[in-house]
Amino acid sequence: MNDRIRTDIAHNARVWNYWLGGKDNYPVDRGVGDQVTAFYPSIGEVARADRAFLGRAVTHLAADAGVRQFLDIGTGLPTADNTHEVAQRVAADARIVYVDNDPIVLTHARALLTSSPEGVTEYVDADAQDPEKILAAAGTTLDLSRPVAVLMLGILNFVLDTGEARSIVKTLMDAVPSGSYLVLTHPTLEPELGGEGNKAAMAFWNENATPPITARSRAEFASFLDGLDLLEPGIVSCARWRSEGAAEVAQFGAVGRKP
Repeated sequence: MNDRIRTDIAHNARVWNYWLGGKDNYPVDRGVGDQVTAFYPSIGEVARADRAFLGRAVTHLAADAGVRQFLDIGTGLPTADNTHEVAQRVAADARIVYVDNDPIVLTHARALLTSSPEGVTEYVDADAQDPEKILAAAGTTLDLSRPVAVLMLGILNFVLDTGEARSIVKTLMDAVPSGSYLVLTHPTLEPELGGEGNKAAMAFWNENATPPITARSRAEFASFLDGLDLLEPGIVSCARWRSEGAAEVAQFGAVGRKP
């Protein structure tokens, strides 16, 4: 057992795993997960919609945009249709680097490191708040002179300062060439997406679990994509990104291309 693993306090990766129907969680995670669900009954739908968005975005980038390199920051625990599985289903030679600093995820990393013979997957133990370290480590697997899709799904909400979150994104996107992509999701309190219930749920989370979380407005979310060309349909509920008829969830999703 990794000595960084705490089983006395709920942790995001494990609670998210619980909401997705996984088994890599403890009673404390399930307890907090159930309490958050009581405050915000659609949280399980948010988790599933975020995961489905990942699949659609990666499939599009691999199949239609020809992307062969993916940098997935804030990986979370392995589940069905991980980034490398989706990408290599389309392009067996795709190269994927996963990044997380959660010791729980680290212990499961070998489950992520399966790959097609033609492709590569690698795992980097690093904090999203240290983009220079991420880039240095990823550069041993990815060719940063060629287009890269940078995935940050449900991770910038753990960077509480919006200016710092913008700086992280800018550092990452400055390091990759024209034709690279940024794939983002982020929770919101905005009422048009049904986000009001998130407020009490997030307050409970921040008192009872780790790491602390924040929601952001549409304008704040849009600021992370400054300088990028938004792919259609722009900034929408992640459930509605290139998906017809899905119920909206209070989680923005967008994909931007570096011109």
